[in-house]
Formats: sequence, C-alpha cells, structure tokens
Amino acid sequence: MTPTPTYTERLATARLLHRFNFGPTPGEFAALLKGGLAATRKRVLEHGLPDPGLDSVVAPNLPDLGPYPQGNTPAATAFYQAMNTGNQELVVWWLDRMVVSHYPLAERMTWFWHGHWATSVSKVGYPLPMQKQNETLRHYALGNFRDMARVMVVDGALNFWLDNEENYISSPNENLARELMELMTLGVNKFTQDDVTAAALALTGYSTVQSNGNVTFNEEQHYSKPLTVLGTRGPLNAESLAWLITSKAENAKYITDRLWFRFVSGTSSPPSSLEESFAGRDIDELVSALVNSPAWSDPANSLVKSPVEWFVGACKALKVRPSSLNTGDLLWGLSQMGQVPFNPPNVGGWPYGQAWLSGAAFQYRFEVSQLIVTAGDLSPLNVSPSKMVEASADWLGVPEWSRRTASTLAAATKTPSEFATLALLAPEYAVSA
Repeated sequence: MTPTPTYTERLATARLLHRFNFGPTPGEFAALLKGGLAATRKRVLEHGLPDPGLDSVVAPNLPDLGPYPQGNTPAATAFYQAMNTGNQELVVWWLDRMVVSHYPLAERMTWFWHGHWATSVSKVGYPLPMQKQNETLRHYALGNFRDMARVMVVDGALNFWLDNEENYISSPNENLARELMELMTLGVNKFTQDDVTAAALALTGYSTVQSNGNVTFNEEQHYSKPLTVLGTRGPLNAESLAWLITSKAENAKYITDRLWFRFVSGTSSPPSSLEESFAGRDIDELVSALVNSPAWSDPANSLVKSPVEWFVGACKALKVRPSSLNTGDLLWGLSQMGQVPFNPPNVGGWPYGQAWLSGAAFQYRFEVSQLIVTAGDLSPLNVSPSKMVEASADWLGVPEWSRRTASTLAAATKTPSEFATLALLAPEYAVSA
C-alpha cells in the first residue's frame, strides 16, 4: 500500500508545479505525489521535447504595418484596427501556449524573462517587434545568459522602448545603457555614472524600424574610440558591451538573486552554491539548481501568484484555452487585475507579492474565475460531496485547505460551478503555499 504523502511532500510538489509549470493539469498532482519528489523535479525540468500542445497553437501572422498614417482617413482607421487586432492576437496566442504546453518550463521562463527585459507595447505600438522579442526570449530562455544579453541589447522593441533611437554621439541618450546595467545585468550601485556615459556611447549607431523591430548598425554614427566601462578599456559596440558586463561576478549574483526572489522567496537570500551553478551563465543549470534546492519544504517560502500565473494555472486545471474565451472580456479582466502580457507598466516590470492581493484585484479575479469556470471542465469534481473538498486540493495542486476554506467549500458542494469558483479564489490557490 502506497503511504499517504506528508504535508511537506505535498507542499514541495505543489510549489514546484505552480512556480515552474504554472500549476498541474487534472490528475497530475496526485500522480506526481505517488512518484515521489525526485520524479516531480525531473518532470518540471523537462523541456525541448516534441510538444503536441504547442503544435496545436498557430502563431498570428503579423504583417509589417508600415509608418503611422497621417490624418483621419479610412486607411488610418484600418491601420489602427489592424494594430489593435494584432496586439490582442499576440496576447491570446501566448496565453494559449502557456496553458497547453505539455512541457511548460520554457514558457514559464519566457514569462520570467519578459518581466526581466520588461518592454511594453504601450510605447512600441506595433505587435510585430513584440512578437520578435518574445521569440528571442523563448530561444534563450534556458540558454546562456551572456548570449541572451548580447542579442537583447540589439533587440528592436527594447531599443525603441528605452529611447536608443535618440542616442547620438553629439547628444547621448543614457536610458538603455543605464537600465541594461541597473535592471538587467548588474543591479544598483554596481557601476558609476562614468560607466553609464561610456556605455551610452558604445550603444550609438543603432537604428530601429519601429513597425517591424529590425535593427541596423551604421558605423559612421557609432562612437569608435576606446571607452572605459567597469574598469576595462577598449573599443566597444552593443554586443561587446553586453559581453563585458555579463562577464562580471556581480552579474552572476544579480541574476541568481533575481531568480531566487521570483521563484523561491522574497524574504530570504539564496545559498552561495546557487551562484556557483551560474558561473558559466548557463540558465538551464541555474534553474536545475533551483528546482533541486531543499528550499521548497520551508513553510516560510510562500509567494503570491501574479494575475497571469493565477489565470494560466486555472485554465490548465479546467482545460480551458484562453482563445476559446471572449477576447474582450478576457483582456479587460486581466487589465483590471493589473497584468496583461506584452504591456508591463514600466522598465522595472510588474509589481510583486502582496500588491496582487488588493480588494479591487479580488473583485476582478472573481469575474475572471466565472469566465473560466463557465467554459471549464468540472469533471474532477464528479465525486461524492463528502470527498469533494479533499479531491479539489489534489485537482488544483493545493497542499492543504485551511479549516476556514474547507468549511466554505463544503457548503458549496451541491453546486460544482460555485465550488470551483470559490476554490480558484481561495487564499491557498492565489498564493503558492
């Protein structure tokens, strides 16, 4: 007879599934509990395999819409409609990928890097550059961070977002240089103003076509004299600058701390061994070290799910494709909860933690829950009322319902749709244990 999993085993299994795979599919949590924690670690780390789920999601065919039209004409109306439609299709396409992927780690890491290299369509405007950036992030999501930085520093959407279009030798714009070091590679107080000034000059000569994100380099407009950045002197361009910055020990610590903060704990610091796993800047190796950390059984390491992470997990549990929902209702609900893919509020990305637990956010989460439940598969609740509360914990990957939540759910067992809505709104589901 298989022994009943302990609370600690349920806690670690739930955290690994929710934080690295957006949560379990129906039956997955219970199956992994039977297989043991080692099997769970192996499962959540799987990626790069043939994925029939992703094969079923067709990427939107986004054309280059060209320059913004002048005047109030039928052509201008069609242009803005095409832009709006493209941006909506892009969001729903990515949400579908997150939900239906059989090996979600790559999508989960793409989502993480989207917040790290935070770029917003609110300024970029066009969907095509955002799509190209998204594919770049996915390509390098579990690759080498130095390669990722080298490519991202010449990404068209990021360059436009951070005003590198306005970066000239005669009048340097320091936005991209500063944010590259402060938010994306090194962290605060790890560089000087002189480093920013020199890095901005290294980033001169690059031009972006806003409508398609294509970046070109004009050597005549580039500052080609030797520059000193972080104590190293020599001629620099965007790629060699990124390579230099990411070679610093501060980069390894900053990225390690960032992943620990976002995946494990917002209140504790990672062990030194974790930074050592990132010595070669191998993201896959760092994520593997995170997954194999003993931190998952520590009750203190709870994290609040962001709206998108909560939404994707709920859709996985109820077998709902985001594209099957009313697009207007879905995007409105996500925007009211404060998080729509491709549209972070600023270069620092979205808020974190307790910010997602406001009363206003709960109201809109309730409305989105109803949207999901109405379209969802509630067959996991086809058990006797006396077993429904326990069964729902396994269904949603919850270590344990509190007495208060269990009592609330028990009162709703006669109406599965109401029961499911309450379960999705429960604190134990909104917070990753």
